[in-house]
Amino acid sequence: MNFNKILSVVWDYFLITVGALIYCLAWTSFLQPNELASGGLTGLCTIVQYATNGVVPIGLTFPIINAFLLIMAFLILGKSFGFKTIYVIGLSSLLFAVLPRFNGVEFPLNLEVLMDNKLMVCIVGAFLESVGIGMVLLRGGSTGGTDIVAMIINKYWPLSPGKVYLYSDIFIVASLLFLPVSQGGGVENMIYAYVVMIGFSFGVDYVLLGGKSSVQLLVFSPQYQQIADHIIYDVQRGVTALQSIGWYSQKESKVLLIILRKQQMNEVIKEIKRIDKNAFISVSTANSVYGEGFEEIKTGIDIKKKLKEKNQA
Repeated sequence: MNFNKILSVVWDYFLITVGALIYCLAWTSFLQPNELASGGLTGLCTIVQYATNGVVPIGLTFPIINAFLLIMAFLILGKSFGFKTIYVIGLSSLLFAVLPRFNGVEFPLNLEVLMDNKLMVCIVGAFLESVGIGMVLLRGGSTGGTDIVAMIINKYWPLSPGKVYLYSDIFIVASLLFLPVSQGGGVENMIYAYVVMIGFSFGVDYVLLGGKSSVQLLVFSPQYQQIADHIIYDVQRGVTALQSIGWYSQKESKVLLIILRKQQMNEVIKEIKRIDKNAFISVSTANSVYGEGFEEIKTGIDIKKKLKEKNQA
């Protein structure tokens, strides 16, 4: 292993460590001190902690449940994912056990943040959760629980991680109805938990997929050939020229259909306007773009193939 690979591995684990710390702080400093919960395995473990009045803490249930889920990570997502996940689970379990000890103390640092406005707690908690988990997932790790389920599904099917969290966590959060208000349960706390959950699902999608967002441009201009050449040779994106007729002028022309990464859009539009200041441009969001230069199509064929090979063996 050369120095660059070693540096890359160290950098991965550094970012994973920071992400895990941010994620755990979202729970131990904001959500739990204000008697709020959310979805995911961490939310489930928090609800168990509330239900047992702290007799069964999250630092105990979190690693035990994750131990069973790690088998799926090894078999489906590979050994590198499993090793990183073991590291994150171990670190998170340690942080969940240690960080609460700094709550309510004056020295050396009080990490507990109590707020009267629970909605603000939900917003801050969801933000920190999504940033922390996003950093971990981007480097191939996971805190376990529904993270493993989300990454398995996203590996083979075009369903975003945030939506997987959203669908599975609805039932976890609903279990708060079975707890009394004095233990963080009840309808009001369930609604706040759903706010955290929804904010987290959108936040983690933004962290993971924000840089991959695509847009579709329709360009109407008599200088279409010069614009198309610029897109092909300078931007290095494909262009499709569609035959068109201006119904008012009855003149034939070409409409350029262009798919770009969102971060490329402003520069491309600026260049189009430089070539033809009167060009008409229509921009729309492209949520799912598959093909060369964009995303790989995920159909689940790999899973079927593996199951077929396993049955034949």
